[in-house]
Amino acid sequence: MSKPVVAIVGRPNVGKSTLFNALAGEKIAIVKDTPGVTRDRIYAEVNWLDKEFTLIDTGGIEPDSRDVILSQMREQAQIAIDTADVILFMTDVKQGLVDSDSKVADMLRRSHKPVILVVNKVDNFNKMMPDVYEFYNLGIGDPIPISAASRLGLGDMLDAVIAHFPESDGTEEDDDRPRVAIVGKPNVGKSSLINGLLNRKALARTSSQPGKTQTINFYKVNGDLYLVDLPGYGYAKVSNEIKAKWGKMIERYLHGSKQLRAVFLLIDIRHDPSANDKTMYDWVVHQGFEPIIIATKLDKIKRSQVQKQIKAIKEGLNLLPGTKVIPFSAETKQGRDEIWEVINSLREDESEEGV
Repeated sequence: MSKPVVAIVGRPNVGKSTLFNALAGEKIAIVKDTPGVTRDRIYAEVNWLDKEFTLIDTGGIEPDSRDVILSQMREQAQIAIDTADVILFMTDVKQGLVDSDSKVADMLRRSHKPVILVVNKVDNFNKMMPDVYEFYNLGIGDPIPISAASRLGLGDMLDAVIAHFPESDGTEEDDDRPRVAIVGKPNVGKSSLINGLLNRKALARTSSQPGKTQTINFYKVNGDLYLVDLPGYGYAKVSNEIKAKWGKMIERYLHGSKQLRAVFLLIDIRHDPSANDKTMYDWVVHQGFEPIIIATKLDKIKRSQVQKQIKAIKEGLNLLPGTKVIPFSAETKQGRDEIWEVINSLREDESEEGV
């Protein structure tokens, strides 16, 4: 069974390329304020909750324009619509519902494909929801509010997308490559750990501002294993509503992934574990995993403090006997080899099971 295809369509400048880049994990599509920048179809492979699909970014659709370039963009978008299994129809809450949106909706209805109505640029869910409700008038389904630029609401949107994917028919096995989940508070160093393990400076995005990772990101390692970067839990500077959604996203993945083989729980070695850290540790254990503790930011403390801080982590989390604690520094790469030993042991276990 081939991967499902998801096309992003909508008027120019509603944020299609911004959403595409957010889901693809890198800047593949060009983003500008000028309408009509994306003229051709652009493709990327995307993962969500163990589902893989091909994402297509299209040029903006101007239904009535006779401009040659805009007409060609409309033709490219129509090809993407014809190819797609699911269509993400993007609109702009700040511009409001316009006549062109209704005409694009009519075009999509004729495709007889599943359509997910997405209302972009909703930077404040509480204040802007009345404006979102206006898009019910399109008669094409419930609008899903998102902010592609701030990566808000993407989990709910992706859940709606994969709900339309066909179940495996048994003709081809699902991707059974093992996964290692990486969890921890915002700014604890999850993205830095991934970059350090893979010797890449900016494969995973890092920031001094907590809460940079707001979706589930998958990183394929040598074609036979995935590192899964989960959103940070705890004190990120976002609303309680968004925190709750991230929490559900993390729990849903840890509980539902059939390929998950290990969980790396990251704790800042400089500080005692927080109540959120303890809750996450207990929950992971409850799910049947023995989390491996990665004590990050090792370079930030003196060598004489290391054992004292490791002891504080063990006591603060009330670790099960034998739980592995690996001090790690993204700056000096200390601890990297030991983490790779753990990952390679998982690979060997998978190989033995497959024999």
